[in-house]
Amino acid sequence: MITSVLVANRGEIARRVLRSCRDAGLDGVAVFSDPDADAPHVREADAAVRLPGAAPADTYLRADLLVQAALAAGADAVHPGYGFLSENAGFARAVLDAGLVWIGPPPEAIAAMGSKTGAKRIMAGAGVPVLDAVDPAAATEADLPLLVKAAAGGGGRGMRVVRDLAALDGELAAARAEAASAFGDGEVFCEPYVETGRHVEVQLMADAHGTVWAVGDRDCSVQRRHQKVVEEAPAPGIPDAVREALHEAARTAARAIGYTGAGTAEFLLAPDGRFFFLEMNTRLQVEHPVTECTTGLDLVALQLRVAEGAALPPRPPATRGHAIEARLYAEDPAADWQPQAGPLHLLELPGTTARFRTPAGEESGLRLDSGVEDGDTVTVHYDPMLAKAVAWAPTRAEAARRLAAALARARIHGPATNRDLLVRVLRHPAFLAGDVHTAFLRQHHADTVARQAPDKETEALAALAAALADAAGRRAAAPVLGGLPAGWRNVPSAPQAKRYRTADAEHEARYRHTRDGLLAEGHPGVRLVSAAPGRVVLETGGVRRAFAVARYGDTVHVDGPLGAVVLTAVGRFPDPAAQTAPGSLLAPMPGTVVRTAVAEGDAVRAGQTVLWLEAMKMEHRVTAPADGTVAELRVRPGQQVEPGALLAVVREAAPAGGGASAEGP
Repeated sequence: MITSVLVANRGEIARRVLRSCRDAGLDGVAVFSDPDADAPHVREADAAVRLPGAAPADTYLRADLLVQAALAAGADAVHPGYGFLSENAGFARAVLDAGLVWIGPPPEAIAAMGSKTGAKRIMAGAGVPVLDAVDPAAATEADLPLLVKAAAGGGGRGMRVVRDLAALDGELAAARAEAASAFGDGEVFCEPYVETGRHVEVQLMADAHGTVWAVGDRDCSVQRRHQKVVEEAPAPGIPDAVREALHEAARTAARAIGYTGAGTAEFLLAPDGRFFFLEMNTRLQVEHPVTECTTGLDLVALQLRVAEGAALPPRPPATRGHAIEARLYAEDPAADWQPQAGPLHLLELPGTTARFRTPAGEESGLRLDSGVEDGDTVTVHYDPMLAKAVAWAPTRAEAARRLAAALARARIHGPATNRDLLVRVLRHPAFLAGDVHTAFLRQHHADTVARQAPDKETEALAALAAALADAAGRRAAAPVLGGLPAGWRNVPSAPQAKRYRTADAEHEARYRHTRDGLLAEGHPGVRLVSAAPGRVVLETGGVRRAFAVARYGDTVHVDGPLGAVVLTAVGRFPDPAAQTAPGSLLAPMPGTVVRTAVAEGDAVRAGQTVLWLEAMKMEHRVTAPADGTVAELRVRPGQQVEPGALLAVVREAAPAGGGASAEGP
């Protein structure tokens, strides 16, 4: 019998596994890198072991340190979660060789599925449909578009879409370099790219007694950079015959490799109803909560029981209702999905009914699985996912509406997130009609990914609310006459003025309090109902609206029924230190310089890559802002940089037909 489980992972999956361990009466042991020393999963564990260092390669990817940690803490089992070493056959063997229980499939099954090319050969031999590989050396125009994929790993790393044969060699080289860096294996292969295929997967659970469950299916087609963003169960709009064929193919895949425990068979579903095996994830999936919400199962608890040798019932429970999960990332979709980092002051999802679990018997609700809490810092060392929000309801439409409303009303104070994109996807007519596929975000880019034109009136009203809340806070702290409105005079006087900046504009809130109430320039008919440091109620056009206001340094978050607005308070005088030379390329995020593409003195074109930064498991290009010459290159490969650090300076070329000039005295 298992008594204590070490969770060889971090973040929300570590918290999720620890919750099931507690429910089962087991002790939970956490591991942590130095940046995670005070992370929620560490605070919630019964014991925790430090993995010295910050980089994953020095901590969560060190099988020897993880086994040592389990032995030191007295654990008798290891749960790998997902990511890191969860699909590493060598790690599974090391755990077993140490006399510990491995809560996962046999190492042989992991190894068999560890290479996508090898896995496809096994599946083809078992009769599971697969896409034929394309030899890049023999590829023709008729084979386009092609998908270049890393044979090892996942998460979109080492993956490229090729639409022009002339670009194939370059994309192959780039994919090999990224795969080698991410997975230690540079093998890549090519296969046909199905433009509007669907990513459908089947949840598997198998015991050591011959029972293999297909625990429903999921659609994970809404993706960015080949990484999932929105997932749901069951997959909508699939004919019963196709669904049953998918389930049977998944069961066949599991039996072909002697699988036990939880796993997922992933398929590409073509528009004509044909499907093809993509890969098998020999672990628990990020999106497993949607299956739990529609079946009532605790998949982690089942993993624990199977690892102890228990037998599954003959059949899994039937699917009920519908569940949709949205991944909340610290990233800016409109800025090429640029990851964000920094302090997370507040993460509040209204209407949350459960955390890391689905209440038994509940037909609807809102679940939040989060790896961070208020006051934590989002670092550059790990994936930028902050949380998973899951809504479940009797129908798909109800689940989508509930999840969209909760995200729209959420208060998220900290790094920029993809929250607005998620809301737009969940409310998009094509999504609501079930017309989802892997090109969804590209096809509906303008409605989902592209930065939406800000509502200037909403921003201006938010700036007014921020100014009134700031004034209320100052008056509340005043040693005398704190009950009077800020700037109150018994004779007419100049209005109070405060300036705020958004991403696209600057707003000046000008107002004064009169005997007849608030007089705000640019806001005729606005009436102040109440003002407190954290809450302002305004009436506009006979409609009363409350605005929640929170300030952190110069950043002000205003949350209200018209949407969330982030403002930056602007001082009266500019800061000379904040000014930079023209053509300066500043680090948009903290990260590591992976490689440079130019040297000082090189001529560059506008949009040409100058260097690559790696942050939060993704590479990001830093490009030249204009045609010119690299005047300075301040960084080198391997160097870590902070946000705003000067990377390079591109001196813009003189206009054609002209030249540089200087005026004499």
